[in-house]
This record gives sequence, structure tokens and C-alpha cells, in this order.
Amino acid sequence: MAACGDPGVAVDYDAPLQDTEPDRKTPMQDTHISLAHGNGGRYMRELIDELFARHLANPLLDTRVDAARIELDADRDVFVTTDGFTVKPLEFPGGDIGSLAVHGTVNDLSVAGAVPRYLTLNAYIEEGLEVALLDRLVASLARAARECGVAVVAGDTKVVARGEGGGLYLATTGIGVRRRGIELGMDRVRAGDAVLVSGPVGDHGTAVMLAREQFGLRGDLVSDSGPVLDIAQALLGVEGLRFMRDPTRGGLASVTNELVHATGLSVRLREADVPVRDPVRSVCEMLGYDPYYLACEGRLVAVVAAAAAGDALARMSAAPGGAEAALIGGVEAPQSHARVVLETTLGGERVLEELEDDPLPRIC
Repeated sequence: MAACGDPGVAVDYDAPLQDTEPDRKTPMQDTHISLAHGNGGRYMRELIDELFARHLANPLLDTRVDAARIELDADRDVFVTTDGFTVKPLEFPGGDIGSLAVHGTVNDLSVAGAVPRYLTLNAYIEEGLEVALLDRLVASLARAARECGVAVVAGDTKVVARGEGGGLYLATTGIGVRRRGIELGMDRVRAGDAVLVSGPVGDHGTAVMLAREQFGLRGDLVSDSGPVLDIAQALLGVEGLRFMRDPTRGGLASVTNELVHATGLSVRLREADVPVRDPVRSVCEMLGYDPYYLACEGRLVAVVAAAAAGDALARMSAAPGGAEAALIGGVEAPQSHARVVLETTLGGERVLEELEDDPLPRIC
């Protein structure tokens, strides 16, 4: 599946994308995916036109061509990101692989200070996947894209033999624009800066783990999968904003360890101030996991100058999705060697080492 828009179309980056509701014609009649759906023939055409294009319809999507032409704003910086999604199970409390693919991609652009505009989508479908399930997942992806104001303008599908995939893998590329003059990066972080997070950590990793039902545990916890664009845009107005990142694989501990390695500075976190939901904490205590290493899919970690911490926290808290934002620590000069230190509620200290083993594979 590939797409190309009208060469004469002009894109206004300050205006919302047209919310094009998908054509509701009857979907394909097949009940399961076969290898024939990936061979380039009639079955593949029907799969693309009657399922993917039906849900993802927008003015730029044209499944008959091999490349999408989009107008880029010469007065703004253009950002591109790409990601893959292999979550198991495909549907989990609070989301699924479809919505997750959109949120994960737009969030990577958002924390760079960009406004997401376009996505491409690659779908790797395992033979035997129920078409009804695939239909739900693509519908969810399309709904998330519309809610985030992005259009899926190109893509590709491949079908792999039964037993050679996890039902469905998705790969995405995202394009966004950022106004000129914004400078963000780990190289801007300084000793004395403050560290903030937009909400409780570990929700996504724990929700997916419970959905697998491997440990006989159940609960009402849902994934935090969602966009962080509003929070990121609110923070761009903060004088002294240094850096933003979404703590996905490896969670909060991995983002802060990246800061340590990039800057040579230490990060000190306060356990009492890091928001962790009680169900997440309970599951981690029972199973031996650490919530600071569990993936988030709708959270933002920001580093700001100390003088701007109050303003940053207020802006995060007022933005959609940021009501539980918290100031959780700071950056400091290393005493011996750079590391991430957690001040525990008991008055001690614990070093959060860099993650080595993946505690929860196929989490995002």
C-alpha cells in the first residue's frame, strides 16, 4: 500500500487536518488472513482497499501509487521518526497495537517539540490472523490517528507464514514540523536542573503484563497509552526548557540513565515524589519487578532550569493528560562517578543501574 496526494494540494500546518470519516462500505468477506493476502494479487488488493484504506481514508491517501507527495513548510523544521510495535497481547486494557502505534510515533515527534502531521504504516500480518481482529485493530489505529490530528498517507502490507509472526507487527514512520528557534537536547542539561514527569509511571507495562494472565493476576489497571502533544506544546512556552523524552521501553530509569551517559552528570530522584499507582506498586512487589523500569506509553519526562520548575509543573498539570504531573528530582554534579540515585522513603539511597535484561519482552 502506497500513496500520493494531489501535486497541487497545499498544507496549512496551523489548521487541523480534515477529519475524514472512513467510507463504511462492506469490508472484505474473508474470515482469516492467508498467504495469498500478501502476494500482490486480488486478495492483497482487497485487503488494502476494503480494510486498510476503508479505515484510513484521507485526501492524501492513494493506494494506486508508490510514493506520497506532501507539501513541506520551508519556514519550519521538519522531523521524521520511525518505530516498530510487537506488543503481546494485541489488545490490552486501555489500548491495542493499533492505537499504540499511533501514540508511540506521535509522542516521539511531540517530545522533540514538533507537531505531528503524517504517518506511514507497514503491517506484517501472520497467516491465520482473524480478519475481524485485524479490522478492529486498524479501526483503532485510524481512530487514534484522527484524534491526534495525523493522516496515514502511505504504507505496505506483508503476510508471513503461520508460526513466523506474533499475529501482527506494525512499523510506522512519522513526520512533524517545529517552528524555528527551538533548541532541545541532552547537551543543554546542566547541573542544578529539575526533572519532572507528566504522570504515574509503569501503568502500561503493568497493564500489558496483567493482560497476559501468566501469573494468575487480574486487575482494573489500564495502560497510559495516549498522546503527550498537549503537554509538550505547553512546555515549549517555558523559559529554561532543556529536554523532553517519553519513557517507553526501560521506563523512567532508562531515560535518566541516558541523561547520565550523555551529560556525565548524576540524576537524583525522590521516591516519595515519583508517582506510582498502588496497583502497579503491588504487582511489582509480588512479582519482583521495579516500576521505574516499566514502560510508559503516555508520559513525558522533562528537564528544565531550576528557576523554571514551578512554571513547568503548572503548565504540565493544566494540560490534558498532565493532572498528575510531579517534580521528581534534579540533575547534579557527580560526587565520584555519574549515576542515577533514588532517595528512598526510608531515608536511604538506591542506585538505578542501566537496564540490561528486558523484564517484559514485546511490551510495545
